Amino acid sequence: MNLQLNLRPPAPQAVLQVSRLSLRRNAVRSLLQHLDLELLPGERLGLRGANGSGKSTLLQALMGLHPLQGGAIEITGRLCRSEADFEALRGVIGLLFQDSDDQLFCPTVQEDVAFGPLNQGLPAAQVRAQVEHSLAQLRILPLAQRPIHQLSGGEKRLVALAGILAMQPQVLLLDEPVSGLDAQARQRVLDVLRALPQAMIVVDHDHAFLEQLCTRQLLLQDGRLQPLAPA
Repeated sequence: MNLQLNLRPPAPQAVLQVSRLSLRRNAVRSLLQHLDLELLPGERLGLRGANGSGKSTLLQALMGLHPLQGGAIEITGRLCRSEADFEALRGVIGLLFQDSDDQLFCPTVQEDVAFGPLNQGLPAAQVRAQVEHSLAQLRILPLAQRPIHQLSGGEKRLVALAGILAMQPQVLLLDEPVSGLDAQARQRVLDVLRALPQAMIVVDHDHAFLEQLCTRQLLLQDGRLQPLAPA
């Protein structure tokens, strides 16, 4: 008797699963309609779309920061319905806001980057190590003692990203990570993100950056997602 065994490894479990997600722009107008989305471990997903298409709102909804009209969100296999569900996973998923000023509120760079790890309850020595590492990998360690209000727009962008990386989340949601950066800083961010093991969803109007970074891209248009072929 000839038995053929299927030795293919099992498919990896998604770290983020969105099923039939719907969001409203306001009380009478829908923004996103019945979206399905799966993010696999280590995947770098680029999200493109016109201004106002709902990209930033979608990222905020995945953090529990925008109410759902319908559908379901699972993060690392855990269904998130309530604010408490999302709150319990805040260390698992990290969101870089589109506007750096929405994210930076401590007096100095070092304090701001340390804020997230401290709120995770990590020991002080570990917090210092993670802060130093995230600042160093983005080459902004010399800014550690700089007051936030003295930073340029590009420096604020890098500090905001360092604050997310210092928390070492399993999933990264990055809204315009290279906005306002010069070519050298843009390349630095690209190199850092490419080297990370985390799965990520990246929104950026720099389509060349998305092509260089992402393993897959989707277009958000008319409230729905559709795949984009590689350029």
